Amino acid sequence: MTTQLLAAKAGKVTPAMEEVAKKERFSADFIREEVASGRIVIPANIHHKNLRFTGIGRSLSVKINANIGNSAMSSCPREEILKLKNVIKYGADTVMDLSTGGDIPAIRSAIIDKSPIPLGTVPVYEMVARKGAANLSRELMLQVIEEQAEQGVDYMTIHAGLLHKYVPIALKRKLGIVSRGGSLLAAWMQEKNRENLFYEYFDEILEICLKYDVTLSLGDGLRPGCLADASDEAQFAELDTLGELVDRCRKAGVQAMVEGPGHIPVDQIEMNMKREQEVCKDAPFYILGPVVTDCAPGYDHLTAAMGGLLGAYHGAAMLCYVTPKEHIGLPNAEDVRNGIIAFKIAAHAADIGKKLPGSRERDDAISDARSIFDWEKQFELALDPDRARELRAQALKETNAPVNPLHGTEYCTMCGPDFCSVRLSARLKKSLKSDKDKDK
Repeated sequence: MTTQLLAAKAGKVTPAMEEVAKKERFSADFIREEVASGRIVIPANIHHKNLRFTGIGRSLSVKINANIGNSAMSSCPREEILKLKNVIKYGADTVMDLSTGGDIPAIRSAIIDKSPIPLGTVPVYEMVARKGAANLSRELMLQVIEEQAEQGVDYMTIHAGLLHKYVPIALKRKLGIVSRGGSLLAAWMQEKNRENLFYEYFDEILEICLKYDVTLSLGDGLRPGCLADASDEAQFAELDTLGELVDRCRKAGVQAMVEGPGHIPVDQIEMNMKREQEVCKDAPFYILGPVVTDCAPGYDHLTAAMGGLLGAYHGAAMLCYVTPKEHIGLPNAEDVRNGIIAFKIAAHAADIGKKLPGSRERDDAISDARSIFDWEKQFELALDPDRARELRAQALKETNAPVNPLHGTEYCTMCGPDFCSVRLSARLKKSLKSDKDKDK
């Protein structure tokens, strides 16, 4: 078995590349060339049988990832499957299982069986859940990664760029190390006075990924957790190491993408995107948000989607969604929905700005439906049809709006039947056309 990267380098167009090309409206040869260069990845474990292939890269439509998974304190497998259903229903392109408690392999198996979209994991979470944070080892690491790959995990986040020498630099920050995986590894390195085992045994990890065609998502264990820590020495030191690891992945025939910053002021987003493209040779950039202000807990799906839009417009390939409960608690199914839709909006807006093929068709179609008051067509074209229908019904109920004897349903409750600008514009257009016809 070969990986998508090795096949592309050998000049072969795989079924996965053909499917991505059809979805993205590019030629299959273009997709093959981009995969061969490492600028596009197609996470597709050979054991994930019900998978719809998804391409991730700057030249393609912006993708979004949704995180699910239980914790040691809350949630259960049934709840995770409910979250997965929402993830699929509301249009996430990939999903990550970040479970840290209970029977993690069983939860992951259930998710893989029901997920037609690529699944990602963070192996260090299961390592810590099994043996404790103080007992990480090469043997445990390789065992967990192999078992997850055997199950069908499509991509794995490993924090191999967080070197021992970077830890003291990061601890000078206001918030230190906020990445869960990064902080676990940093604590282990400091206690054992050892190098990061993911970096030390990276070649052995590559061997497993090559066997199953697992894409590596090179994690940003030193991502900034607040605006004050953004774009600092620790963040960019790790990025330089990630650039080295991208080269090693490509030479080994393993697909790789790079994870990016979490909290970045608006004026620094473009610079961060361009720097990753240069340092990591345009490996797909997968960013968390970024959150553009720190003082909106409860609304971080919005603060992060704002940053995500800018990041995607300037070159990020995939956005990791943030829910309203970011910094507060474990999200429930409704939080998952709100996070996905906020980021679907950001990704779609970025696609329009990038002028990708067909990116504005949906917007033009919904505008046509609005012009003729085709409410059902508007709902069908909405990024969240259920919410659009809910709000329309709510508005009609709150105003006790009857079907108007003159205008039927050709108005919304904001303007009302007598102040509808859209209907007046339609009347003016009709009148203007009639006058032109008379002049002929």
